[in-house]
Amino acid sequence: MKPPSSTSYLLVPLAVLLIVFVLPALRPSRVGSDGLGVLCSNRTGADGRHTANVAPPAAIEEEAELSLLVGVLTMPNRRERRDIVRLAYALQPPATRARVDVRFVFCNVTDRVDAALLALEIKRHGDIVVLDCAENMNEGKTYAYLSSVPRLFAASPYDYVMKTDDDTYLRVAALVDELRGKPRDDVYLGYGYAMGGQPMLFMHGMGYVVSWDVASWVATAEEIVAHNDTLGPEDMMVGKWINLAGRGKNRYDLKPRMYDLNWDMDNFRPDTVAVHILKDNLRWAATFRYFNVTAGIKPSNLYHLPSLVI
Repeated sequence: MKPPSSTSYLLVPLAVLLIVFVLPALRPSRVGSDGLGVLCSNRTGADGRHTANVAPPAAIEEEAELSLLVGVLTMPNRRERRDIVRLAYALQPPATRARVDVRFVFCNVTDRVDAALLALEIKRHGDIVVLDCAENMNEGKTYAYLSSVPRLFAASPYDYVMKTDDDTYLRVAALVDELRGKPRDDVYLGYGYAMGGQPMLFMHGMGYVVSWDVASWVATAEEIVAHNDTLGPEDMMVGKWINLAGRGKNRYDLKPRMYDLNWDMDNFRPDTVAVHILKDNLRWAATFRYFNVTAGIKPSNLYHLPSLVI
């Protein structure tokens, strides 16, 4: 048998280069999901990084009527919860003619293991925001988030900015429909709490929306820091800032479409915008069943799920 020539050896690396680099470039380009099923599609944001969007490619290409940033405040070690929340958004009906971006928001990550695993999430999903603050719930994290948004997203501002938590199931299309006919300025929307006879003194921390101008005001309001008003129950503090400054005149109370899930998990509503206190997987599973998120799974020999799931 004749041994291979030196020319044959040279052709091998050339063939590898052809397969790896040239052939993929000849394939038609695809816009939208990369097949991983997380938040529906990836696109490049104003900062040049890939960003996750809950609208499908066709809807993104349409002229958006409104834009919404959803900041999900969470903790670095709640990786399983973030995976659940990502799926919760990815499998929802799309919000049409709207740009809706979801970000998971942390303060400074001090644990080396958490930092390494978060780096993987950043590379894979591109939906992480790490703020310059000490991790907390009621000691300024919400202020750090709202005051950072105008700077972080200055190149591509949103009409609305939302703060929510990782134990809230937000039905994005329903919220977008609520916002669609609302003003684009001086807006404060959520589950309103009345105190002392004053209606909607502040919005419940499960999730509330402010317009971009309100977030921009928070970023420049020196009086908030001067009076140490970043410390305390975060939803009440946000209401206090807005009330003292005479902001948020366009207020909208979405009760009862935003609500806490009760102990028996039997108070779901078909017109839900957001349901809160999903503190464990049992509650998330009940939520997915009620809203038919697990329905429509195609039969396969690869899995055998209980009938109560689908």
